[in-house]
Amino acid sequence: MAVIKPFRGVRPPKELVEKVASRPYDVLNSEEARAEAEGNEMSLYHIIKPEIDFPVGTDEHDERVYSKAAENFKKFQEKGWLVQDKKECYYVYAQTMNGKTQYGLVVGAYVPEYMNGKIKKHELTRRDKEEDRMKHVRVNNANIEPVFFAYPDNKEIDAIVAKYAATEPTYNFVAPNDGFGHHFWIIDNDEDIKRLTELFAGIESFYIADGHHRSAAAALVGAEKAKNNPNHRGDEEYNYFMAVCFPANQLTIIDYNRVVKDLNNLTPEQFLEAVSKHFTVEKKEGIYHPAKLHNFALYLDGCWYSLTAKEGTYDDNDPIGVLDVTISSKYILDEILGIKDLRSDKRIDFVGGIRGLEELERRVDSGEMKVALALYPVTMKQIMDIADSGNIMPPKTTWFEPKLRSGLIIHKLD
Repeated sequence: MAVIKPFRGVRPPKELVEKVASRPYDVLNSEEARAEAEGNEMSLYHIIKPEIDFPVGTDEHDERVYSKAAENFKKFQEKGWLVQDKKECYYVYAQTMNGKTQYGLVVGAYVPEYMNGKIKKHELTRRDKEEDRMKHVRVNNANIEPVFFAYPDNKEIDAIVAKYAATEPTYNFVAPNDGFGHHFWIIDNDEDIKRLTELFAGIESFYIADGHHRSAAAALVGAEKAKNNPNHRGDEEYNYFMAVCFPANQLTIIDYNRVVKDLNNLTPEQFLEAVSKHFTVEKKEGIYHPAKLHNFALYLDGCWYSLTAKEGTYDDNDPIGVLDVTISSKYILDEILGIKDLRSDKRIDFVGGIRGLEELERRVDSGEMKVALALYPVTMKQIMDIADSGNIMPPKTTWFEPKLRSGLIIHKLD
């Protein structure tokens, strides 16, 4: 069962939401955040990327930077830029991209369910990144940014959400730097709150779609608080962390592509010949998009190629062996290019499909990279199968769009 609870959200007044809201902390660097927040003292970047309040070059992991986050969070509340709701509510947060809207529920997710694996992950986390976010949660005593969950579809939950979505939203705006629509409603009806809690109790598991480090950090701080409280009861606010939960069938996963700096001492002809051992290679006119699972697009020396994996290179009955990221890593990146570890090898970089395949061309044509590989996106079913089987996806497999906007709502841990 998925244990959830409503909470008293901390939110900007309607007229300030566009000033406060920001992109998530991990999709831009300090200089980009500094530029986006310029002239706007209400920008959430002052809390989630507080190094922008220090001289350029200040280490974002400096203790003074974490303290500044807490100081700014306090200031935002004192000035009325963030205000806590009087009542525990659930919230509907919807996003529109390319004419398609997905509807999520903002809830308090239960820390013990993360710790016991009921909230399922499909990616490994890095301890240094976890520790960074844990410090941020501790110092603010709050989940400033939400995590992004998926759950198996449920028609009655959809119907309750649709009822609110048919009314005037509390927030409704198009964000300037992503062009996506962001829409927000408050569920404050006691019967609807009770029914949603019951309905989620019948859902087997949540799946982390995006935000593995934030999920780990939020849950670990909650568990830490429970351990350090001699009077711990189990119903304290710190036993929950903030998540936006979407029905799996509404989510869009886009491709996550690869660019490599060299051909491992091979000529382009030798490289293509090596590739043809495990793939059927066809030269294409113009940009080529992978057509289906086990089909790839390769860009080399100003030309696009279709690569179709040959029988025996994949196992459709194995949740990991079926993945195109596994096939390409094994038979191209490792076997031909000598790239063994996608996490640490400096010869490879990753490009989110939101940038388009033109970005792959640009990186190669500029001479910065030698070859680009575009993959067909994984499906939500593949992610859920992997999480259910207890497996972990290879690094840089999934890219979800649109990203959740930060600053629409915050969850305090007390």
